[in-house]
Amino acid sequence: MKLKTLAQISAIAALAGIGMPAFAQQTVTWWDFFAGGDGVRMKALIEQFNEEHPDVQIEGTTLEWGVPFYTKVRTSAAVGRGPDLMTYHLSRMPLGLSEGVLTPITAADLDAAGLSEGDFFASSLDAAKGPDGTLYAVPFDIHSIVLYYNKTYLEGTRFLDDEGKLTGIESLADFEEALQAAADNGSEAPVTYATGDDGGTYRVFYTLLSQQGGTLISEDGEVLPGDSAEKAVKALEIMTNWHDQGWQPEQALYEASVALFTSGKSAFQLNGVWEVPTMKDLEKNGNLGFEWGAVEIPKLMDTRTTWADSHAWAIPVQGDEEMDPAKREAVMQVIGWMEKHAIQWADAGHIPAYKPVAESDEFKTMEPNATYSSLADGATYDPRSEVAGVASPAYDAAQNIISPAMHGYLSAEDAIEQVKSELESKMN
Repeated sequence: MKLKTLAQISAIAALAGIGMPAFAQQTVTWWDFFAGGDGVRMKALIEQFNEEHPDVQIEGTTLEWGVPFYTKVRTSAAVGRGPDLMTYHLSRMPLGLSEGVLTPITAADLDAAGLSEGDFFASSLDAAKGPDGTLYAVPFDIHSIVLYYNKTYLEGTRFLDDEGKLTGIESLADFEEALQAAADNGSEAPVTYATGDDGGTYRVFYTLLSQQGGTLISEDGEVLPGDSAEKAVKALEIMTNWHDQGWQPEQALYEASVALFTSGKSAFQLNGVWEVPTMKDLEKNGNLGFEWGAVEIPKLMDTRTTWADSHAWAIPVQGDEEMDPAKREAVMQVIGWMEKHAIQWADAGHIPAYKPVAESDEFKTMEPNATYSSLADGATYDPRSEVAGVASPAYDAAQNIISPAMHGYLSAEDAIEQVKSELESKMN
C-alpha cells in the first residue's frame, strides 16, 4: 500500500467517523557507498520499498566510497551515532571485526527476514563469517572482474565461434595468441585495465596469483607463504610481458582504461561486472560502434578462479546501546526484501548472492550476467586480513609497487619482496 493511498483512506475514514488502527512506523537509517549506475539502482530499490511499506521507512544516505566510508563507520559506531543498516564489502570483514563495529546476524534475524544460510552461495557466505563461523553480514551480490571482448578484432580468428561468441581461450598461451591476433587486426591496446590504478592492478594480479594456487596472506597471517612468492613473481612477469609487448595501456587510470574499450580501441577489457551497464547504455543509445560480450575470466593458469568481492548488509554496533528488537526486526525486513528483489540489482551487472534469484528463469535470460555467473562457484575472495580488501594496504601496494614494476621501474623479484615487506610492516 502506498503512503498516498494510506493517507487517502485515513482521510475518508476520518470524514466517516471511522477510527483507523494505529501502527508504529519504524524508520531505518541507512548508509551506503553507491554512486553512478549502482547508486541509481539502489535509490530506486529504496523508493520502491518505501512505497510498499508505510510502516517501515528507509532514510538513506550515500557516503564516499572506500577509506572515508569505513572511517566514518568506525567513529560513528564508537559513539553510537551510526546507521541502523549499512552496506559493507565482505573483503573488509576482518577490519570490521578487529574494530568491533559489526553485530552478529543470528538465525532468528535471518528468520525474521525470511532467509536462511542455505539461500546463499557458499563463497559469499563464508566471506560473511568470522573465524569462529559467526555470521556478521548478509551477502547481497558477488561482483568480480570479467573478460569483456570486442568482436571486431577477433573476426577471422579461431577465437570466435559460429555464433560470434568468444572461444578457444583455455590457457595463458591461448590468451596471448588472441592478444597478438587483435594487435595484428589493428587494436591499439589489445587488453585494457587500470594499469596505473590500485584496483585494476590488484585484481588482475590477485587473479593470476590465485589461478596458480598462490596465497597472498595465509589465515595465520603469513604473507606469501611457501612458494607463493615465486607464484607472485610469475603473475607480475605475465603483466610485465603484456606491457613489454605493447598489449596493455601505459599507466592508465581507471576512466582512461574504460575509455580505451568503449571507444573501440581495445579488443579485451579486464574489469568489473559493474561496467556492464555502461556498455548496455552506450549500445542502447547508438554510441557503441562494435558488438561485444563478457565472459568469466578463462583458466589462464592452473586453476579456474577469479578475484571477487561482495556487497553485503551489516548492522553496526551502536556504542553501548542495544538495538530495540522491533527496530531490528524492521532492519531484517528491509534486508529480506532487498534480497528477494535482487534481480533489479543484477541489472547493474552483479550476480545475486541470493540463490533463489540467481537461479531464477529471469536471471538465466539476463545477458551477459548469465554467461559469467558460473564464476560464483569458483570465486576467490581477498585474504581474511586487516591489511587486505578494498581500500587497504594490499591495494596500495598494487599501485605503489606492482604497477611501477610492470612498467619497468624495478624487477618482479624486487617488487614482490617489497610487497611482502610492506604488508608485513602493516601487521605490526
